[in-house]
Amino acid sequence: MSDKNTKVAAIQMATSPNVSANLLEAERLISEAVDGGAGLVVLPENFAFMGEQDQEMLTLLEEPDDGPLQGFLSQMAKRYGVWVVGGTIPLRASQGGKVRAACLVFDDQGKRVTRYDKIHLFDVHLMETDERYVESNTIESGNETVVIDTPFGRLGVAVCYDLRFPEMFRKLLEKGAEIFVVPSAFTAMTGKAHWETLVRARAIENLAFVVAAAQGGYHVNGRETHGHSMIVDPWGTVLAQVPRGTGYVSVDLDRDYQKTIRRTFPTIDHRRL
Repeated sequence: MSDKNTKVAAIQMATSPNVSANLLEAERLISEAVDGGAGLVVLPENFAFMGEQDQEMLTLLEEPDDGPLQGFLSQMAKRYGVWVVGGTIPLRASQGGKVRAACLVFDDQGKRVTRYDKIHLFDVHLMETDERYVESNTIESGNETVVIDTPFGRLGVAVCYDLRFPEMFRKLLEKGAEIFVVPSAFTAMTGKAHWETLVRARAIENLAFVVAAAQGGYHVNGRETHGHSMIVDPWGTVLAQVPRGTGYVSVDLDRDYQKTIRRTFPTIDHRRL
């Protein structure tokens, strides 16, 4: 039997440069997930806007605690009575000409309960497709890990490229994380190679649930994202997945199952280093 305090959803989008259209799509998917019984919804990275150039994010820059995107996320949480992990939005950085890629979490009353700023920035050259990404040109790195108490369990927040850094997830585990939420926008190439492996590895090695919400499709900037948003259990089993395009997946998190695995297969307690 489903319970709003156990059912979680990962939302997948193919975000465009049209903010209004993206917000309408996000609300439609949130509404559908809530109708399906979800009490927590996770939006993908850059859910509100993906332009042709990263610098365009500066046009959407908001002050902390004030701005239309933050207002939208709060309104969604309150209107639908659901916890919302708000993908990422651009908030003012300490350096001029840059933003923080901030993941805000709102409770079911519409109150912001935490903020995580993406720590690891995607500065890479993909030789195979000759794609270049330099997030540090426009994004200022965060420096603090975030874990919070929720009705669903202890929630650790990470974003996209963070998935490649297991030491960060160990820090979240040390703070008591039982569930990882990971808004993402993996490229088609890196996603095909590593997305599922990384998501499942972070679940297995920490005996944690992972709710990974991704961008999935073709974007105006010529970028293609991998999709395959998924929810994975502490044994590494993919419980549900959306292949490509827009949509969502939702599952009931069996917290008793997690407690049993952590007790009977206590790899976390066997750490020596």
